[in-house]
Amino acid sequence: MKFPLSWLREYVDLPAATAQEVAEKLTAAGLKLESIESVGGDIKNVVVGEVLSVEELAGFKKPIRYCSVEVGEAAPRWVICGAVNFAVGDRVAVALPGAVLPGGFEVGSRKTYGHVSDGMICSARELGIGEDHSGILILPADTHLGADVVELLGLRDDVIELEIAPDRGYALSIRGVAREAATAFGVPWRDPADVEPPAPAGESHPASIADPSACDRFVLRSVSGVDPAAETPMWMQVRLARAGMRPVSLAVDVTNYLMIELGQPLHAFDRSRLSGPVVVRRAGPGETLETLDHVVRELHPEDILITDSSGAISMAGTMGGLDTEISDASTDLVIEAAHFSATGTSRMSRRHNLVSEASRRFERGVDRELPLYASWRAVQLLVAYGGGTADTGVTHAWVDTEPATITIPADHPDRVAGVVYGRDTVVRRLEQVGCTVVSQGAGAEAPPADVLEGPVPPDPAELLTVTAPSWRPDLTDPNDLAEEVIRLEGYEKLPSVLPAAPAGAGLTEAQRLRRRVGRAIASAGYVETLSYPFMGERDLDGLQLPAEDARRRALRLANPISEDEPLMRTTLLPGLLKTLVRNVGRGFGDLALFESGLVYRPEPGAPATAPVLGVDRRPTEEELASIAAALPRQPLRLAVVLAGEHDRSGWWGEGRNATWADAVEAARVVAREAGVEVSVRADRHEPWHPGRCAALYAGETLLGHAGELHPRVAEAYGLPARTCAMELELSVLEALLPGPVKAEPVSSYPVATQDVALVVPAEVPVSEVEAALRAGSGPLLESIRLFDLYTGAQVGEGRKSLAYTLRFRAPDRTLTVEETTAARDAAVASASERTGAQMRGA
Repeated sequence: MKFPLSWLREYVDLPAATAQEVAEKLTAAGLKLESIESVGGDIKNVVVGEVLSVEELAGFKKPIRYCSVEVGEAAPRWVICGAVNFAVGDRVAVALPGAVLPGGFEVGSRKTYGHVSDGMICSARELGIGEDHSGILILPADTHLGADVVELLGLRDDVIELEIAPDRGYALSIRGVAREAATAFGVPWRDPADVEPPAPAGESHPASIADPSACDRFVLRSVSGVDPAAETPMWMQVRLARAGMRPVSLAVDVTNYLMIELGQPLHAFDRSRLSGPVVVRRAGPGETLETLDHVVRELHPEDILITDSSGAISMAGTMGGLDTEISDASTDLVIEAAHFSATGTSRMSRRHNLVSEASRRFERGVDRELPLYASWRAVQLLVAYGGGTADTGVTHAWVDTEPATITIPADHPDRVAGVVYGRDTVVRRLEQVGCTVVSQGAGAEAPPADVLEGPVPPDPAELLTVTAPSWRPDLTDPNDLAEEVIRLEGYEKLPSVLPAAPAGAGLTEAQRLRRRVGRAIASAGYVETLSYPFMGERDLDGLQLPAEDARRRALRLANPISEDEPLMRTTLLPGLLKTLVRNVGRGFGDLALFESGLVYRPEPGAPATAPVLGVDRRPTEEELASIAAALPRQPLRLAVVLAGEHDRSGWWGEGRNATWADAVEAARVVAREAGVEVSVRADRHEPWHPGRCAALYAGETLLGHAGELHPRVAEAYGLPARTCAMELELSVLEALLPGPVKAEPVSSYPVATQDVALVVPAEVPVSEVEAALRAGSGPLLESIRLFDLYTGAQVGEGRKSLAYTLRFRAPDRTLTVEETTAARDAAVASASERTGAQMRGA
C-alpha cells in the first residue's frame, strides 16, 4: 500500500511528525514499513506559463515546434518542444533556465534545431508525477500565470509504502491507515466514507444476485451526461501517481481514487452497452469473456461473473469485460460497487493468473457496508468534474447476514500476553478498532473451554460479547481480539521471559550412536555428502535392479522438483554415485564418500496417498491411524562409495586401490561403534558384483551389503572401474544397542599369543573359520586376527591356508604355556569340527 503523507493528513489530525515517525507508529501497530520516499523536494524554478504562439519547424524527422511562452515576466520566452498535444492559449509547466527536475536534471538555455531554447515545457513524467511522456502536461485554464508548479500541484511530499499482511485488508486504503494512525497518535480522524446518500427514487438499472455464496451486496448508481473530454483534476492525478497508479480518464481515475481512499473497488460500465438486467452468478459451461487486457478467457464453473442478457460482462472483483468498456464517447455511466466472496475472488484470480488491485482487496476482505457510500462518492466526483447529472434511482440487491459475535472473558488478553491490562483497557482498545462491546449479565453461558487459553472464568459477569466491525472480517475468535488489544497497547510492553528449559538426560543412545558413527567413518578417511532424497526410474535401472526388487516400490511425489526424479529414494546409493561421478568429472578420481539419511520404503498393500483432513477439529484416532497406515517405513541408513586409490602413492612408494574389502571394513567401523561384531557371508545382491558381494550380519540379523559394484552399474552411471560401495541400516544397529556400556576391567597381567595356520577348502568363508575359533577358544581369548592367506601347490588345489594370531589373557593371573596351548587346541578342534580345517603341516 503506497500513499502520500498529505493524503493521510487530510483525514487525520497528525501532530508535527515526520514521515519516519508516522511510519514507526504504524509499524508498531502491525503495518510494516516497506519504504519512505521524499518526492518533489529537488524540483526548482518550474512555473506556470501560457503558450502565446507556435511555429512549426520543417526539415526534421519528427515534429519540432518553436513556442513563445508567457511566464509572468517582462518578455516571453522561446522554447523548443517536440510534443504536439498543446495549442496556443494552453497553460503549461515551464522549467526556466537554472531549473532542477527530479533526478537532479538541470535545465539551461541551449541552441538546438537552429534556435535558442530558453527553458523547457514539461511532461508529467519529467515532473515525477507519472509515467506519461507522450505529451505535455496541460494545466487548468484558470491557473495563475507564473505560479510555482511545485506548490500549485503539491508535488513536494513524502510517499510511504506499507507491507500489508493478508489478514488486514482494511489497511489497503487511506481510510484503514487513517484509523490506525489516529489510534496510534491518540488524535481525532474523519472517515472519508462518512457521507449521507440521498434517499433513492426507484432503481438505477435492474440487477439481482443469483448466487448468494458469490455476492451478498450489489449496488448500481447511474450518471448521465458526463463530458467524455473532461480532464481528471490535477490534484487527483498527482495523488494517483504517488500511489503508483497511472491516470487514464476521469471515470477510471475516480474509481481508482476511491478504491485507494476507501478500500472499495468500483467499476464503471458504459450504460449504452448494457442489455437487460444485470445478474451476479457463477459461470456456465463453456462460457468465455474477453477482458480489458484483450485476452479471451475460458471461464471455470466456480468463477464469479457480472452478466447481462448478452452474457458475461465482467469477472467480478477482478477485471471488467471489453464489451462494456468506457470509451472516448461514453457519456452515460453505471457505477457498480459490491461485496464479493473473498475466497471466490481469490481462487478466480489465481485460476486465471490475473491479479488486480481490486482482487487484492476483495480476497483480503472488503467492508460489506461500503458499496452504498463509495458509489455515491463516485457519482459526486463525476458530477463535480465531469459535468454529469446524478440519476435519482439506486439499485441495491443484498443478502441478509447476521453479524458474528465473540464471547470472551475480560481478562483473556491478560492471560494471552502475561500482562495485566484490565477490563477498561480491553474494552477501550476493542472499541477503537471499531468493535461493539457489551458486558454480559449474571447467568450467561461461558464460551467453550477449548477456544480459550486456561480455564473458563467462573464469574459470567466478567464475560464480554464483542461484535466485530464490518471492515474487520478477520476478527473471528477470542485470540484475534486479544491480538488487537496487545498490538495497540504495544508489543514493546510485553515482558521478555526466557522459557524454562525442560529437564532431560541429554542425548539418547541412538543419537549418541549416530554422532559416534559419523565421527568414526570420517576419521577413517570418508567425506560426508548430502543428497536430495529423490530419485527416478532411470536411477533404479542403472542399479540393475530386477522388476520384483522391493526397492522399485517407491513413493511418487505429487509435485516433484524435477520430472527426472519424481520418486522418494529407497536406497542411498543413487545420490552417492552421482556425487562420485560429478567429482571424477572435475578431476578428483580418488574418492571415499559417505552419507547417512532416511530412505522411504512403502509397505506392500499400503494406501497410495494419505487422506487430507480438515483443520476445523482434531483428527479422530481412526483418521490418525489411516494417515499412519499410508506413511512408508523410514529406516535410517548409511552408505559409502570408494573409487581410485585407497592408500595414496607418492615418493614413499606405490599406493593401493580401494577394494571390496575396504567397503566391508567400513561396515565394521560403523558396527564397532554400536558394540556389534559383523560377520560376513558371500551373497548375490544387486547392484554388487555377484562374486564380490558380502552380506553383513549381526548374529542372524541382516545389516546390509558391501562389495564391488557390478561392471554394468559402473557403465550405466559412468563410474570408474571397480568402484566399491556399502550400505547398511543404522536403525537395525540402534535396535541392537546393549544399553549403557560397562567398561571391562583392564587386566594388568601379560598377554600370551599363539599362532595357528589352518588349511580349509577354498569355498569356506573366512568368517566361518574365525567364528569357529572364537567358539572353541573359551573365555581367555582376548582377540583374533587373520594375518596371512595363502593358496598354492603347498596346500593343494581347491584349498587355502589361513594364519591367525590368537591373544589370550586372564584377569587375575599370568597364563601358563599349558593353559594357552590347551585353549589353542580347543579352538583348532572347534574349527576342524565345524569347517573341516586341518593344521597346516600336520
